[in-house]
Amino acid sequence: MALMNSPSFAHPHPELYGHGLCLRSWDPASDAHAEAWLRGMSDPEFRRWNTPLIPVTDLDAARASLRAKDDNAATGAGASFRITDAETGTTLGHVGVNEIDHTFRVARVGYWILPEARGRRAATRALAVAADWAFTDLGLHRLELGHAVGHDASCRIAEHCGFPYEGTLRGAMWESDSQDAFRDVHLHARLATDPEPDPRATAVVTGP
Repeated sequence: MALMNSPSFAHPHPELYGHGLCLRSWDPASDAHAEAWLRGMSDPEFRRWNTPLIPVTDLDAARASLRAKDDNAATGAGASFRITDAETGTTLGHVGVNEIDHTFRVARVGYWILPEARGRRAATRALAVAADWAFTDLGLHRLELGHAVGHDASCRIAEHCGFPYEGTLRGAMWESDSQDAFRDVHLHARLATDPEPDPRATAVVTGP
């Protein structure tokens, strides 16, 4: 994986290259970035499995959400990357290293892919690149990944990237489009000392 400082605007995180992708910073001032963020956060498949604390329903909300991500990056609390094709620069989705605890060297990872980019293993490849960076550059020891029970695709992505299933967290996230009802979560995690997986592997790994 090669690293390079972003030429577009000052940002505390580098560009990350690997597995045919480039992970770049989101720019809150970019209309194209805001539009992609809005499409991703309002996509029905995303909303089926995720209920954000603050819904992103228009471009102003998308820009505000990206500014909040930028603030987290500036303080070291999180890192949000725009998943792009390394050759074309086309935006494919998002991967984030969130809730970074530098004391206990732990963080949570999450991702989503735009509808037109699905089926190309972009999430698997991006998670592999982001995890490698978190372990090497940030010096983290543990990365956690949680998804709603029933989200089998996310389960497979986690397993392919070396995040084994650790257990079920009861009532640990909101139901779809609701902040008053809760559902269970599968917890996956990977340690810096775990063997590095090959995200290009084609074997299907079933969930628990």
